[in-house]
Amino acid sequence: MRIAILSRNPRLYSTSRLVEAGIAKGHEVDVIDTMHCYMDITSARPSVRYKGKKLPHYDAVIPRIGASVTFYGTSVVRQFEMMGTYSLNESVAISRSRDKLRSLQLLSRKGIGMPRTGFAHHPDKIDDVIKTVGGAPVVIKLLEGTQGIGVVLADTHKAAESIIEAFMGLNASILVQEFIKEAGGCDIRCFVVGGKVVAAMKRQAAPGEFRSNLHRGGQASLVRLSPAERKTAVDAAKTMGLNCCGVDILRSNNGPVVMEVNSSPGLEGIEKATNKDVAGMIIDFIEKSAEPFKTKTRGKG
Repeated sequence: MRIAILSRNPRLYSTSRLVEAGIAKGHEVDVIDTMHCYMDITSARPSVRYKGKKLPHYDAVIPRIGASVTFYGTSVVRQFEMMGTYSLNESVAISRSRDKLRSLQLLSRKGIGMPRTGFAHHPDKIDDVIKTVGGAPVVIKLLEGTQGIGVVLADTHKAAESIIEAFMGLNASILVQEFIKEAGGCDIRCFVVGGKVVAAMKRQAAPGEFRSNLHRGGQASLVRLSPAERKTAVDAAKTMGLNCCGVDILRSNNGPVVMEVNSSPGLEGIEKATNKDVAGMIIDFIEKSAEPFKTKTRGKG
């Protein structure tokens, strides 16, 4: 097979591991900088051009698209889909998962556990939003934040009001969520491939920190999932329509709750914590699944 990996940096651990795994299984693998692609959009022969040349046909594409380039990145993925290339994660599913508000609404509609969450546009609704999620302490999140950036814990009602007013003063869109104190600064990253949890790790926040992201000093370790946690992760991935994703779960007194579904999860932390060849599992899934024009959303916008 000929596989393209859409990534801005071939030296990133996740990108290099996918290249290594693909080559080890006998495939031809190219790394393509998403932002250097440009598209010839025609009804007869859609194509993707790269550095002055028309790209060859690829059997499959693996999108590794950063949150800051979601709009253009998903446009490139959609162009590949129009050309009949199989995408590990479809463009519409990536866009859906990147919209935090929409993601939570979809998870809620499917009855998947999640923290009580509030969203408002006008400052005069701040007090009621805080009360709606159970009162302080609350977690305040920027809708566009990633890797723990733009996530703030407000210990008191007054602090929450001040932070929300500050964000709204900058015209930032925010979510207000209940603080799951019993999680103890710990979350679980479930790595889902093809409707199965293939690996899972526990991430413990650094001392004095409530965000468990590895980029913020969190420590990763192996974890055993309960059947409910495994089902929650699989259901969340299915709800987003993602074949490959990281589902972040907290252990609450009311069972597992989903914090986020990541369409481009990093491989370094999960592979080192579990000693599993997750990159190889992704290539195996593509081998079994890739078919021309298999994308379900083709032609639906």
